[in-house]
Amino acid sequence: MPMMTNPLFPSLTPRLARTTGALALAFGALWSAPAGAEKADRFQPLNFAADAARVEDNQRLNILSGNVEITKGTMVVRADRVEVRQNADGSQTATAIGGPGGRAFFRQKRDGVDEAIEGEAERIVYDGRTEIIRFTSRAVMRRLQGNTVNDQVSGPVIIYDNKTSVFQVQGGGSSSGATGRVRGVITPRTTPETPGAESTR
Repeated sequence: MPMMTNPLFPSLTPRLARTTGALALAFGALWSAPAGAEKADRFQPLNFAADAARVEDNQRLNILSGNVEITKGTMVVRADRVEVRQNADGSQTATAIGGPGGRAFFRQKRDGVDEAIEGEAERIVYDGRTEIIRFTSRAVMRRLQGNTVNDQVSGPVIIYDNKTSVFQVQGGGSSSGATGRVRGVITPRTTPETPGAESTR
């Protein structure tokens, strides 16, 4: 596997090895724990492994191809091809395309709880400046508690805001040709009784 160091992007280091019918949901309200993405991830270096890598310094662009895996703290992205662009403010935007079954994969731990968000789509775009992730075409997003899938939604487009833990699932037709209905499974949640909560009056 080729290894490279890119002086233009000191935080990008190699690792060995629409719409009709938009549904907006808040993880905090729907899924009980008001937790966003792992806060420490934004300060972690971005590491990658791939079969091949090309650097276009003038475009401030790194193109990774073949069995690509990117990690940034608890964040993991797997795809057949990933383009990482350095923004003017120093943040990075990554576009992941394809992978097993034609879909790229994303996973990240939620802050302060034993939960993670993961998703798959033919195209995944992560904007490091806004911390918004967009899953396009055959998109699926799941919430895992430990290793157990508790909730799942699917649709042509899913947009997830890491900062606010709010996501939108878009269905119906659009100019891009994406069609289909929004679907999901939400596991019933129970609130354990708090000792002493019952009134003694």
